[in-house]
Amino acid sequence: MIKHVKQILLQGLILIVGTVVLAQEGASTEIQNISSNTASELASEDSTEIIQYEQFLRVIENTLEEYYKDYASTDAQTDSIIKALGYDDKDVPDFADSVYCMRLNALNEMSPFHLDCNDDVVSVIRFFAKKRRSFTSIVLGRSKLYFDMYEEKLAKHDMPIELKYLSVIESGLRPQVKSRAGALGLWQFMYRTGKYYGLNQNSYIDERMDPEMATEAACLYLKKLYGMYDDWNMALAAYNAGPGNVNKAIRRSGGKMTYWEIRPYLPRETQGYVPNFIAVSYMMTYHAEHNIRAREAKFHDFEVDTVCLKDGLHMEVIDSLTGWAVEDIKALNPIFKTTYIPKQTPMQCIQIPTAYVGKWIEMEDSIYALDSLIYESIPEKEKVAATHQTTTIHYVRSGQTLGHIASRYGTTVRNIMDWNNMRSTRLAIGQKLKIYTNGTPPKQQSNPTKKQASSTTYKEPTTGTLHTIRSGENLWVIAKDRGTSVEELKRLNPGLNYRDLKVGQKIRVK
Repeated sequence: MIKHVKQILLQGLILIVGTVVLAQEGASTEIQNISSNTASELASEDSTEIIQYEQFLRVIENTLEEYYKDYASTDAQTDSIIKALGYDDKDVPDFADSVYCMRLNALNEMSPFHLDCNDDVVSVIRFFAKKRRSFTSIVLGRSKLYFDMYEEKLAKHDMPIELKYLSVIESGLRPQVKSRAGALGLWQFMYRTGKYYGLNQNSYIDERMDPEMATEAACLYLKKLYGMYDDWNMALAAYNAGPGNVNKAIRRSGGKMTYWEIRPYLPRETQGYVPNFIAVSYMMTYHAEHNIRAREAKFHDFEVDTVCLKDGLHMEVIDSLTGWAVEDIKALNPIFKTTYIPKQTPMQCIQIPTAYVGKWIEMEDSIYALDSLIYESIPEKEKVAATHQTTTIHYVRSGQTLGHIASRYGTTVRNIMDWNNMRSTRLAIGQKLKIYTNGTPPKQQSNPTKKQASSTTYKEPTTGTLHTIRSGENLWVIAKDRGTSVEELKRLNPGLNYRDLKVGQKIRVK
């Protein structure tokens, strides 16, 4: 039904905007019949078409965004309940035990879980309702990015929708959170369990932090646990403590087979696990009755799109050309352990706010070009006549050390430091290193003719605002620090070999 409504809405918009466009085109035709067909008028016509095209897309995108907001929002319902109950902003409602039990019974009617109402569960609900109000508000906001995806995955596996609340008590809906024991991600997978369910990692990615992949793995794991015990509460206990601990508790209880019967024999944390799950399920459903509103969400799921990358990229470069902040790139793509997005096969795709899709399409080629200029190793294959050497210019990537680089090129750290006049092993991202692939640097040649030719190619400026090159700097870093562009720096410094900047060299920046 929703899909049908969206189609009708989109078709209506196309007709409305199309009518406006045709009307404007008709007006343009009349004007052209009156005026001469000059080049300036043709240019104006092209400009008008572009404006119409942009307006067309903007109307559709804005209207769809408002539609999705109305569809996804529960704020109006929450406000209505709070207003009907007459709460002030600072009111913290409390209810009799019978009210909590009545509401849990209502949830039970629609759930395969045993959402028991007992003293332990009511105690945890009261704790959340009084002491964890801010937490409930925050996760309500975060849920707007994840819950639709959770429900889709759970429905695909024919599993209870209430399992989406399990991620709330596991991680607080934070995909990058790591426990003291090493569990990671929205569903808090340990390394071995995650690997067993297909969640791999390397130096740049950890799939336990990928929301969709981890949710798929959690569904598979929970389904397997339910198949073992044929009871969802027992499956939850096994998810937390492991099947081994649950089996020990069954033996120690004398063969009991329900969670509440074996609970005294479980680890202490697991004794509180199911009551916490029940309390969170209750609070996420009845938050309005407790005068709790959702914290404003940074991202809604309908505000996010996908773009696929044809090569590795650094988030800093994406930020510099599109304005999409590194912090937000990492927030929507928590799978990446650093700010580098590696090239993968099949193609690596990333989540991007819809507001930045247009800018991405406009700047995509420039993003790859700039990233390659700053970070990629550029084999120059420059032959030095006296030694027949080949050199490679290596630009330092995020996470690299001199040891890694030396190993890659089959040389030593000391050689790299000597070749680049380095006094320390510290590296900066984007720092340029010259590597001699046969392991020995060329001898310095005192060739006055060559020196003179070099000096005539580029003369250090003496006027304007000057900048002295420091270790690790390149034109992009300097341009960003000085609030200018690489192209402007090249214009101000004709003849400058920007791929071979030397420490101490002076260039003009203004």
